Amino acid sequence: MAGPDSWFIVAAVTGTFLLAGFVKGVIGLGLPTLAMGLLGIAMPPAQAASLLVMPSLITNFWQLAAGPSLLALIRRLWAMMAGVCIGTWLGVGFLTGANAGPTGVALGAVVLLYGCLGIAAVRFRVPPRAEPWLSPIVGVTTGFLTGATGIFVLPAVPYIQTLGLQKEELVQALALSPTVSTLALGFSLAGAGVLGLSLGAASLAALVPALAGMYIGQWLRLRVSEEAFRRAFFIGLIALGGYLAARNFT
Repeated sequence: MAGPDSWFIVAAVTGTFLLAGFVKGVIGLGLPTLAMGLLGIAMPPAQAASLLVMPSLITNFWQLAAGPSLLALIRRLWAMMAGVCIGTWLGVGFLTGANAGPTGVALGAVVLLYGCLGIAAVRFRVPPRAEPWLSPIVGVTTGFLTGATGIFVLPAVPYIQTLGLQKEELVQALALSPTVSTLALGFSLAGAGVLGLSLGAASLAALVPALAGMYIGQWLRLRVSEEAFRRAFFIGLIALGGYLAARNFT
């Protein structure tokens, strides 16, 4: 029979993915960052990252497949995606290591930094001539942070936003990067012996509340100010990231 702790974990995971899916439904992003941040309070980061694999993969693949420019984006961003895979393989040892304290601090720091960048809404522009050498660097850095913390938004998301993509291309590119990152993370965690059948099944089950949250969020998006909700979301990430970093700092 399941004990009280087991029911608490089930409730925490369900509530986390319902909320994270809801946020993604409203503003189109935030599911992996929010889910990793909240799950990092209740369990080791490697376990949290394993639970994230299926909800992140399916929700981003859905967004990726719906866009019009997949082949063109792959041709443009292939070096970045290759760097993501390499960086994830290099960094996953930090996530799966025995000492979760430094990983928790890094996780909190990345969440906090992402929240600050979102609030600041800083915008740059990368000239086309810089992409051939900058894309692989961004990819490896993103991959390393993915492997080390389970979060794959930095620096990939701000970088993609500087490329001058059209709206539909941008939406699709912002799904391509986390799709590749999730696949790389999943294979790395499985190779390290962390993501087995039980966590894989739990990750698949977490897809249900994530999709339910997305559906509710998409319904609400037409009825609320997306900009106000986005700002509140990033403020919440700053608070959550600060808490995680302070909690794990020794």
